[in-house]
Amino acid sequence: MAFDWELDGFVEFLVVERGRSENTVAAYRRDLLDYSAFLQKRGRRSYEEAQPEDVREYLTQLQQKQGRKRATAARRLSAIRMLHRYLLREGITQADPTVTLDTPKVSRRLPHVLSVDECRRLLRAPNLQHRLELRDAAMLALMYATGLRVSELVSLRLGNVNFEEGIVRVVGKGDKERIVPVAAPALALLRRYLDDVRPGLTRHPREDGLFLSQRGKRMTRTNFWVRLKKLYLPRAGLPHETSPHTLRHSFATHLLEGGADLRAIQDMLGHASLSTTQVYTHVGEPHLREVFEETHPRAKSQE
Repeated sequence: MAFDWELDGFVEFLVVERGRSENTVAAYRRDLLDYSAFLQKRGRRSYEEAQPEDVREYLTQLQQKQGRKRATAARRLSAIRMLHRYLLREGITQADPTVTLDTPKVSRRLPHVLSVDECRRLLRAPNLQHRLELRDAAMLALMYATGLRVSELVSLRLGNVNFEEGIVRVVGKGDKERIVPVAAPALALLRRYLDDVRPGLTRHPREDGLFLSQRGKRMTRTNFWVRLKKLYLPRAGLPHETSPHTLRHSFATHLLEGGADLRAIQDMLGHASLSTTQVYTHVGEPHLREVFEETHPRAKSQE
């Protein structure tokens, strides 16, 4: 059934790219299963077929017929809206039926960010003497050096990296291409992986995926996330909610704290809107305040 595979793909997205907890994912699944049951009663065969009036009627029934609180309807709408945005991003659907619907304003959740020291610990967690961990080290280093989404990372091809120019060519959301500079340490680790590890993983001469699994196939988001959670987070002493996407947030925040231009960060992240990038100005505020107080000539003056 279309509902099942659409929901399974969305759940994988929540776990791997958004780093949502098991309880949060379970709550999303429950809400969306209830939503799919409603759609099926209205003759829809998939989430893709949902119309704006379907969503409105579903929320109305929650509030009026089932006596649900407004907060419950807002939470359900949040789950439904995220699902339809995911389907649109993946090219499964061409329209978002929730785009015209209003939702109660809530405080924006700031992304989880690692400190510079925590990032260093994570990057040093893999054992470079083990070939698969050397591959993982190259992946982690490249993510932190470029701010790639994990889906973009595992989709990279051999031809996407230009070592001479020190750049990586990325195909992001909506098949939009962008070029991101890569720091020398990450390039050096990537070169070591390509020279010493990837040839031994290759099973098919025509496979041009940059990062390969032990079976010679392209690494998947799930595979990378599982190895991060089971191997490297415990070694680095990092919280379990840390996800591949955390490195993307940390990349942007650390660039901003270092004085990078917000629009340059927007370009590197591949954000369509600057407002999406501006969330990092709030994440970095405590550190920016410290920098101001320590360096600005008038910060310590009370006169």
